[in-house]
Amino acid sequence: MKSIFLKNSFLWLVAIFFLSNYSFAQTLFFERIYDETLSQASYIVGDVQTKEAIVIDAQRDIDVYLKIAEQNNLKITKITETHIHADFLSGSRELAAATGAEMYLSNEGGKDWQYDFPHTSLKDSNTIKIGSIMLEVMHTPGHTPESITFLVRDGISNSIKAITGDFIFVGDVGRPDLLEKAAGQIGTQEIGAKQLYASIERFMKLPKDTEIWPGHGAGSFCGKSLSNIPQSTLKQEKLTNPALQFSGKETDFVNYILKDQPAPPKYFAMMKHLNKVNRPLLVAVPKLTKLNKQETDNAIQNGLIVIDTRPKSISGKGFIPGSLLIENMKTFSTFMGSLVDYQNQIILVAEENQIEDLTRKLMRIGIDNIYGYFTDVTSQSLPLQKANIIDIEELKSSLKNKDVQIIDVRSKNEYNNGHIKGVQNIALTALEQNLDKIQKDKPVVIHCQSGARAAMAYSILRKNGFENIMNYSGGINDWVEKKNELVK
Repeated sequence: MKSIFLKNSFLWLVAIFFLSNYSFAQTLFFERIYDETLSQASYIVGDVQTKEAIVIDAQRDIDVYLKIAEQNNLKITKITETHIHADFLSGSRELAAATGAEMYLSNEGGKDWQYDFPHTSLKDSNTIKIGSIMLEVMHTPGHTPESITFLVRDGISNSIKAITGDFIFVGDVGRPDLLEKAAGQIGTQEIGAKQLYASIERFMKLPKDTEIWPGHGAGSFCGKSLSNIPQSTLKQEKLTNPALQFSGKETDFVNYILKDQPAPPKYFAMMKHLNKVNRPLLVAVPKLTKLNKQETDNAIQNGLIVIDTRPKSISGKGFIPGSLLIENMKTFSTFMGSLVDYQNQIILVAEENQIEDLTRKLMRIGIDNIYGYFTDVTSQSLPLQKANIIDIEELKSSLKNKDVQIIDVRSKNEYNNGHIKGVQNIALTALEQNLDKIQKDKPVVIHCQSGARAAMAYSILRKNGFENIMNYSGGINDWVEKKNELVK
């Protein structure tokens, strides 16, 4: 009986041990929120026992975090960021206004890289406590001088979740040239590259099973070869990430990381500014006004910019003169930020069921100056214009005609990686600054990869008085699919 009692007691102790550890293991609440439109990740970290939570790198439409907190019985008590962002308008202040949570922000990088509004400052090795969860600050400059990484520990296991922001991605690292190319900080890219190298060397000393949870995925302009995989480990990145193969070779790393970086969108400089200074807050998604015919006519006559967000196959059949044809697709906000002046008031052409989606995409990059929207272009007073779409045979005929100027509006990197022989490159985002390079008295053909950017380019040229324009809408995709060669 005694041995049976001892045996049962032992089993009870084992059961209690495992149940206790299971309970502790459930202390950490961790959720990644991903915005496909800007390839941007944010995070909620919480303690399920104390119900406290912190949000890291919040997007501006903050209802997503409020909903997650409500569904999981959490209270957002703290808010933080990995750095002053350039690619989206942070929602940290909106979230603080809505919840009363305290903001913790980097105080690294020197006086030029400080936030201009009240917050609790963070320095290297500082910690933020969320119940039993600990976030340790690791200063990781390079992408920006103030950049920090959060090492999340649950106080029970030895595992670390590193929320790296734009420092280390899956398959890449953050580019150090944005301050120079997007924000005009001349002479900073090589300094940033050397800082990035030192940050990587330090980070590589962490345990090999450290989880890496980055701020972006494929499609972001914050690196040149980001993966669409959401998470990795330090061990895996040491094996497969090209940027982590330069240990002990600083000069080689600097040359590698500064080479072939894509041109950043124009709105990045505006985001960097707005994320640093005091600005108006939007704690809820705005409700746009539906305009009637008279209101729309008056707005157009008063010079408001019409953004036609309908699919190119529809808008090309009839659009209001002077409109910009920027289709509502995944990259809508990126092109809006690159092609539309923030000072301009705009009106949208869109279907009713697209309005909330468009509003969210625009508020995420700070385009709030929206007068309203309308749905039916045929009801307006102005005669409509049509896009002149040509097929591949007409393009080939144009290639033989020396009087026809053919322009590829893809990026420089895309063009260099393969283009149609004899075709000129003027990137869409630089088109309006290079109108003097385009002939007005002779035919012009434009194309891109799939037709979306060519439609935008077509509308820009028509808006600027070019009339003899043709759009090879099939683009490079159609050219390659029909077994035609590209040159480099």
